[in-house]
Amino acid sequence: MTKCPRLIIFGRQGAGKGTQCALLIERYGAVHISTGDILRAAVAEGTELGRQADAFMSAGNLVPDEVMIGLVKDRLLQDDVETHGFLLDGFPRTEAQARALIETLGAAGFDLAVNIEVPLATVRERIAGRNRADDNSEAVDRRLQDYEDKTMPAVRWFGSIGKLVEIDGVGAEDEVFTRLSNVVDSHL
Repeated sequence: MTKCPRLIIFGRQGAGKGTQCALLIERYGAVHISTGDILRAAVAEGTELGRQADAFMSAGNLVPDEVMIGLVKDRLLQDDVETHGFLLDGFPRTEAQARALIETLGAAGFDLAVNIEVPLATVRERIAGRNRADDNSEAVDRRLQDYEDKTMPAVRWFGSIGKLVEIDGVGAEDEVFTRLSNVVDSHL
């Protein structure tokens, strides 16, 4: 068996990121780390960073970078991550967060940043078929534009340091997973 992967997963809303993360976890046993889970756990545990995050969220504000970076750093230092590796999903969302993450991990502290690339027209079709309450066209457009404006610079930054791999996310989920796992295997 190859070593446990330490991956940062990117992809637009509707790119199939959640499905692919579930398949990666099944194959490699890595710990799935999402910022939503980290926030909920820190708030529930009443940690200092959790209390800070809760204050921002309760006021209807975004959790600032320094708090999110601290929460992610704390989570990445836990034993299960050291033993099994990680799939970091939903972080970093900006280039500033990406740079701070690499300051924390070091370039050798993770294997790859993977971008599951699906054209905008395709993700719009996928999202339209989900019938979720928060998937009205205005909200979807806002989230997709936010991803382009804020997260794509982070994706490109990982490319500039030679740590980004783009995966074609169009096709059946097993076809996409074959492409994804082949790339992960070749880098482990």
